[in-house]
Amino acid sequence: MNVHLPDDVRRRSAALVTDLEKAGALRSESWARIFATVPRHVFVPRWYEQQTTEAGITAWRLRDDSDREAWLTAVYSDRTLVTSLDPATAEQIDAHTWTGIPTSSNTMPRLVAGLLEELDLRDGHRVWDIGTGTGYLTALLCARLGSRHVHSSDITPDLVDAARDRLAGLGHTPHLTTADARLGHPGTTTFDRILATCSVQAIPTTWLQQTRPGGAVLTDLDLGIEGGLVRLTVDEHGNAAGRFTPTTGRFMAARGDAHTYPRKPRLSYAPVTATRPTTVTAADIRANYPLRLLLAFHLPYSTVVYHSADDGTLSFQLQQRDGTWARAPITGDHPHTVTYGGTRNLWTTVEAAWRWWTEHDRPTQDQFGYACEPNGRHYAWHIPDGRRWDLKNG
Repeated sequence: MNVHLPDDVRRRSAALVTDLEKAGALRSESWARIFATVPRHVFVPRWYEQQTTEAGITAWRLRDDSDREAWLTAVYSDRTLVTSLDPATAEQIDAHTWTGIPTSSNTMPRLVAGLLEELDLRDGHRVWDIGTGTGYLTALLCARLGSRHVHSSDITPDLVDAARDRLAGLGHTPHLTTADARLGHPGTTTFDRILATCSVQAIPTTWLQQTRPGGAVLTDLDLGIEGGLVRLTVDEHGNAAGRFTPTTGRFMAARGDAHTYPRKPRLSYAPVTATRPTTVTAADIRANYPLRLLLAFHLPYSTVVYHSADDGTLSFQLQQRDGTWARAPITGDHPHTVTYGGTRNLWTTVEAAWRWWTEHDRPTQDQFGYACEPNGRHYAWHIPDGRRWDLKNG
C-alpha cells in the first residue's frame, strides 16, 4: 500500500535511509525502499528521553508530538526510543519525568535494518515477529511480505491493541496475539522465520518445534556477561545451529508479566580474599565486545555490575550466584590490579580467556557458532578450529 508522506517526513526518512546505507545496515534496494516509505513517526507519538538529574539519577522525560520539529528529529534519527516504563519501578519526579526501568521501545533503525537483512526473507515466507512493541518492525515485515504472512506477539495487551490500530491506519492487518512467546505461538502455525526482539537465556524448545525444517530463528541470546544476536537454521529433528551475526545489539529481556520484571533477590557476596596484579584490565574488557562474549562462554550466566567504593573508585565486577566475585578498577591509580573473593578466582579465567583470544588473532563475534538441541543442551564454538564451550542454562 502506498502511503502519502508529508514533505518534512519524506525528507527526513530519505536522509535516514541514506545514513543506514552508508553504515552498511541497509544492503538491499528492496529494504531501502520499504524503510523510505513506512513512516516511523506513526508508531512513536510519544517517547521517554533519558536524562540525568542534579542528584546524578537516571530519569526519563516524556516527550510527544506537541513540538513537531523535535519529535520528527528524534523519530527519524538512528536512536532507540523508549516508549514504556516498568510501573513497579517508575517514580514520578515532576509533571513530565519519571525514574524506572524501560520495558518497551522502538528499536534504533540501524539495528532493525540489520535484523531484517540477516533474516534473508523470500516471497511467501511466513514470519513470527516476537515483541510487537510499537508495531514498527511488524509494519516493515507487512510491507515486504503482505499482512497474511506476518504474525506478531507481545506480552502486553495494551501494546498489541495500540499496534493494531497504527498498523490498520496504514492498511496492514497482520495476525496479532497477546502471549508469552517463550511458551510458543498460541496457534498451530509453523514458520519459515522467527524473529525475536527480546533476549532469552536459551532458545525455547517451542521455537524450534514451530520452525519449519530449513527455516531460521533470529534472536538475542543473553549469556550473562555478554550476549548477542544469533541466526540459527533448524533441521528436521528440531536441532538448530548457526552463528553470532555481524549485527550487534542488546534487547530487553523476555518476561512473563505484561508490565513488570520480577524482582531478583539481593545476594550475599563473599568477603575480600585478596588483591593482586593482573595483565587484563577493566578497560580491556569494556573495549572489546567479542572478548566479553568469549568470557560469557567461559563463565555462562555470571553477571556484571559496576561497583563504587567508599573512596569513589568505580570498578567492573564479575559475580556468580554462589557469592564469588572479582573486580578491576575503571577509575583510580591502579588499573592493573584485581580484587576478588569467594571460592574461586574468576579473574584467572578472565586472564586465560584473554590469552586464548589474543593468540587466535582476536576473533570477532561472527567467528563463533552456536547450537541448541530440543533437550535444552546448547553450546558455542570457535568456527575456524572447532574449540567448543558447553553452556549450562541460567
